[in-house]
Amino acid sequence: MTDDQLSLAIITASVRDGRLGPAVADWFLSQVKERPEFAVQSVDLIDHPLPLVLPGPGKDVSLETARTREALRSVLVAADAFVVVTPEYNHSFPAALKNTVDWFYEEWTAKPVGFVSYGGLSGGIRAVEQLRQVFAEVHTLTVRENVAFPLAGNRFDEAGRLIDPEPSVLSAGLLLDQLHWWGDALRAARAERAYPR
Repeated sequence: MTDDQLSLAIITASVRDGRLGPAVADWFLSQVKERPEFAVQSVDLIDHPLPLVLPGPGKDVSLETARTREALRSVLVAADAFVVVTPEYNHSFPAALKNTVDWFYEEWTAKPVGFVSYGGLSGGIRAVEQLRQVFAEVHTLTVRENVAFPLAGNRFDEAGRLIDPEPSVLSAGLLLDQLHWWGDALRAARAERAYPR
């Protein structure tokens, strides 16, 4: 990573068997690789399980939980911006994602987040609308543009390739433009003074 690049963390939210999330995340990663202004790190939540019970103040966690928490924390701290790749389950987003947001706080603060969603007819936009409210509570700025894949199971072939990429490429480009703008602005602001709490 160079000094003029933004560190972008792409988070794959679904942990279900048979999930489409990795194919969607891989497609988005291919879009980011065309953009030299970003240095990217991918995080799949299936590889970073955190307990649903958050420890109280002063409470110890298991060694495995401590390692998982620190691995995730290091990615979140280093990131200047985030993209969450999420499905819509029952009009909402996966529990593993909410749990991950809840385990951290300052690591999200004063950074931009964008969304790539997928699902049935809605393309995951109901999940995204709820996530905008969740991320506001940890002082994360959500960018306006997003990428949505309605009827996502029909949009990717058996090899995980997007069948008709052109409309989604345009949306991804604008999403990345907005993330870059806000990522630059907020990184400069964080360096200049502490975020007010």
